[in-house]
Amino acid sequence: MVAFVVVPQWQGSPSSRAMRLAEGAAAIRADLPVSATREVAVPLEAGDEQGTGIARFGSLQLVRERLGDALGELDEPAIVIGGDCAVSAAAIAHVAGDDLAVIWFDAHPDLNTPASSPSGAFAGMVLAALVADGVVAPERLLVAGARQWDPGEEDFAAEHGIASFGVDAVSDVEGLLSWVAASGASRLYLHVDLDVLDPAEFAGLLEPIPFGVSPSALVATIRALVARFPLAGATIAAFAPESAEHAVDDAPTILRVIGALRG
Repeated sequence: MVAFVVVPQWQGSPSSRAMRLAEGAAAIRADLPVSATREVAVPLEAGDEQGTGIARFGSLQLVRERLGDALGELDEPAIVIGGDCAVSAAAIAHVAGDDLAVIWFDAHPDLNTPASSPSGAFAGMVLAALVADGVVAPERLLVAGARQWDPGEEDFAAEHGIASFGVDAVSDVEGLLSWVAASGASRLYLHVDLDVLDPAEFAGLLEPIPFGVSPSALVATIRALVARFPLAGATIAAFAPESAEHAVDDAPTILRVIGALRG
């Protein structure tokens, strides 16, 4: 059994259309089982950076605390539904441990820092923050499907020895399974930013980046990973449909991803 925690957060995104992320989270929630789903309240205000160099930090921190509390009330693993990628900060911290590996399926590696970020948006820093805070050991972290790297992200990955698999390698199930086994981990956290997908097959994205992973390849890979290693938790983030009608078009793909995560 898994639980669903919906977090319609938009404040971590750099996009001027970030509110579509909240609408995307609501669209996904409509297809989830009511009895297994709860929602974390997200403040309406943007929040300020409070001297951190992170845009909208005040609101982000409040949501992080609320999500941590919600996860603490659960006895089963949770699939967190964003909103932007920053929701994974609290979710991964909640299940962190020396036996945990994280696979970060994303078109972006999210390895910027406040010093290197071109936007100040935390969604582009969340993975680097987890490493810097000691939540995730770099050797148990894999970026998969990323195809748009900032120079600061490349430097961070090189400095910390963070592994990455390109788009084609996401389909290499045995390669991914071998990486997890070699990391020594016995549990997995899977972060799925939907922009890892090819926009030719999935439309509901704020910033579509061509030549992504096919939905069928992503679903097959997730199924294989979950079949071999216990799922500690997962995130599905960055659904941003242009309208309710467009959300319906992408719903089957999202439901297939959810089904794969549930095993």
